[in-house]
Amino acid sequence: MGSIAIGVGVAILMFGSGVIGLLLQRVLAEHHTSERSRDMIRGIVELVTLLLTLVLGLLIWTAYGVFTNQQMELQTLSARALELDLELAQYGPEAKRGRDILKNDLSLAVAQFWGKDEAMSQTYDASYAMMNSMTSVLGGLHPANDAQKTLLEDAHTHYGSIGETRLLMSLQLTSPVSWPLVIGTTAWSCLLFCGLGLLSRANATTVAALALGAFSVASAIFLILELSQPYTSLLRISPAGLEMVIAGIDK
Repeated sequence: MGSIAIGVGVAILMFGSGVIGLLLQRVLAEHHTSERSRDMIRGIVELVTLLLTLVLGLLIWTAYGVFTNQQMELQTLSARALELDLELAQYGPEAKRGRDILKNDLSLAVAQFWGKDEAMSQTYDASYAMMNSMTSVLGGLHPANDAQKTLLEDAHTHYGSIGETRLLMSLQLTSPVSWPLVIGTTAWSCLLFCGLGLLSRANATTVAALALGAFSVASAIFLILELSQPYTSLLRISPAGLEMVIAGIDK
């Protein structure tokens, strides 16, 4: 289910909960909504508001952290790939096979992170095989002087860093958002809106306020889901930087 559909569903739930609260306020006996009862309801509403504020803030911060971490790791991956390509180019023509593998491997990375779900698993297997090929190529090089020896050592280090970064990026995307927290936040929001409805009277102003509040909570949930999908959402990270690196390899 897409982020927009979930956001719309959350907005409907919030607004419906508020309307239920307004209806209950009209049909319940007067002693249920008297001053002392309202004090209890108001206290619960304030408690739920505090919980909702804390958890929503935590979820947004966590999702934003996933997005920014992926962005920084992608930049690191691109920088390491440029350094590796330069080292292989300086090593000599015998490292040409390594540059070709690097280019293909980065192309697979684009397909893995920005491709469709079916392609992602296939590219992961192909990329794993490509990593073995690169290890064999680097292991088969025999430096003839100190300069080539230094370049080969640096190439081993940078390719290891590239593999580690890609693995870390993949693992971070396996569970970017806590769904129990999202569901719990939605349930608390429904309770909050129902309580607000009990404390209010039905009129155009309160209905408009409920709609605005429902939109606000839904937009927060939408933002959390979008930020937790940094490569496929509407706010996705652009592949332009990595594609530029791929185009620059072996020129």
